[in-house]
Amino acid sequence: MWDIFDFILPLMLAAGLGAMVGLERQWHQRMAGLRTNALVSLGAASFTLMSMMVDGDASPTRVAAQVVSGIGFLGAGVIMKEGANIRGLNTAATLWCSAAIGVMIGANQWSGAVAVTIVILATNTLLRPLVRIINHRPVESVQQAECWWQYRLEVVCLESDEAHVRALLLQGVSSGALQLQKLESETLIQDKQTQVRVISSVMATQRTDSHIERVIGRLSLEPTVSLASWQVVEA
Repeated sequence: MWDIFDFILPLMLAAGLGAMVGLERQWHQRMAGLRTNALVSLGAASFTLMSMMVDGDASPTRVAAQVVSGIGFLGAGVIMKEGANIRGLNTAATLWCSAAIGVMIGANQWSGAVAVTIVILATNTLLRPLVRIINHRPVESVQQAECWWQYRLEVVCLESDEAHVRALLLQGVSSGALQLQKLESETLIQDKQTQVRVISSVMATQRTDSHIERVIGRLSLEPTVSLASWQVVEA
């Protein structure tokens, strides 16, 4: 026979640990913050406790499998694509982990749930500066961390020099910090002279304005090039 405190105490612990995880997300102004993580952990614990309270074939492991599947839909809701940037992957993974905390508490594995909470907080806080060091980029604001930058390079040259210009452009953007997304040409007719506009789209994990400027500066020295420009594409 279950006592009311056997139900309330695990739920309070689940909500509390979920709130601790969500506090870090809320501090960094993520979409799923304190309340969302607390509710996810609380809900997962509730389903697991329910499966243990009901007599019959209601294995907690089967309920846990359904919780894992269901949290995927909630996690997908916080993943957003803003232009070339994809945000929310870490927040979605944190929600998934919050559900695991709730399931463990519902299964009476309280010490394991506390350990998972500590590891989640350590992962989201201590690994953040390590990621920046690995990526060789300075400390940025929270809004700019984990962002991709997109550059648009445009060169206009004579049609006869198109292959040479494309080769120079390809050589200039083929570095470890840059990823070429698109390289295309279109024909222009100006003053009875056939010219070609070469457009390149490049992605970078950090601002590489100086490198892009060197590439465009090199192309502008070509005698058949009449225009060489670049810009950062708004996300």
